[in-house]
Parts: sequence; structure tokens; C-alpha cells
Amino acid sequence: MSTQADTSTLALAEEAQDLLFREARTANTFSAEPVTEEQVRAIYELVKWAPTSMNMQPLRVLLVRSDEARERLGAQLSEGNRAKTVAAPLVAILAADIDFHEHLPTVFPHLPNAKDFFAEESGRIEAARLNALLQVGYFVLGVRAAGLAAGPMTGFDAKGVDKEFFPDGRKHSLVVVNIGNPGPDAWFQRSPRLTYDQVVETV
Repeated sequence: MSTQADTSTLALAEEAQDLLFREARTANTFSAEPVTEEQVRAIYELVKWAPTSMNMQPLRVLLVRSDEARERLGAQLSEGNRAKTVAAPLVAILAADIDFHEHLPTVFPHLPNAKDFFAEESGRIEAARLNALLQVGYFVLGVRAAGLAAGPMTGFDAKGVDKEFFPDGRKHSLVVVNIGNPGPDAWFQRSPRLTYDQVVETV
């Protein structure tokens, strides 16, 4: 008898697929209901399983909660992103830690010298950015899976954000994500997506 798992029984239910993908939207307004520390921890407990090269896990998350920090962040955002970010219940700056290699002895213990592969900072920057962006995608899915809405944005001055929030130069900001329960008129009209045949080729 075959021991291979029946993948048809492992597929997510249609409702779960809708929650994460088909019905999920980028929220542009949020209710006043707060996002708790417990909710953020639950999100991270999902997000931490994202695949990364050598399990390097370079993503770092800075939660922007105070009004003062929100105003500092708002000054670095494009005009179209500013008001909704200042009003969101919670904002997260997702960044790549270019010194991720310091943790490799812990997270990749079966290769004791893994840290040595990233002695050059230029190589670490590229690896950190690529793998943190993989984790960013999981972060958005984690927010959705927790029953909240995410509003990811790249319309901001990354150098300005880094200067304000990561002045030691160790972290490089990638994406700003507004998080909360959707408010009135939260969704823009759904934009078209490319078809399978436009995207997928076989060789």
C-alpha cells in the first residue's frame, strides 16, 4: 500500500482559499478596533515558517504604534499613503536585517561555518533583501489568516525611513503594512490579473 499522502485531502477548504487569495484585498481604510499584541504574535507564529535560503530568516518587523512614531513615518510616505497610515490601528515596517548571518549558528546548526559564507556585506545585502521579500509575502498571508486586513505599501522614501527608524544601518526597510479590521469603503474595485497563459510557460 502506498504511504504517499493524498494531496486532495490536504488542500485548503474553498473558504480558506477565498480568505487568503480570491476574496482577499488590499485595505485602504480601517475600523478603530485595535490590533492586539496577541494578534501580532499569532501572525508571527504563522509567518515564521516561510522558506528562506539556509533558513536565514532576515525579516525584521517594527511595529509603529505611538502617535509620535506614526507622524515620523507619515513624513516619509507618498502623499496617497499618508492619511490612511496615520489612521490605521497598527502599522508595521518590514525590513531586511543585513546582519542576519549572526543567527546562522542557531538557525542553521548542521553547517557550523555557514556564517562564514556571508563575510562580505555586499553579498549579505542581496541575500537579506531577496529572502526577506519572500517572508514579506508570507507576512501578508499571515495577517489575512489571522482574520485581519493588510494594506502593504512600497510608496515611501526607504532611505528616509531607514534614517528615522534604523539609524545603525543594520536594517533596510522594504514594505510598510497597515493592519486592522477593514473600515468603510475599504476596497478599490478589483483590478484585472494576467491569465495563466500569459504567465506560465513550459520547457
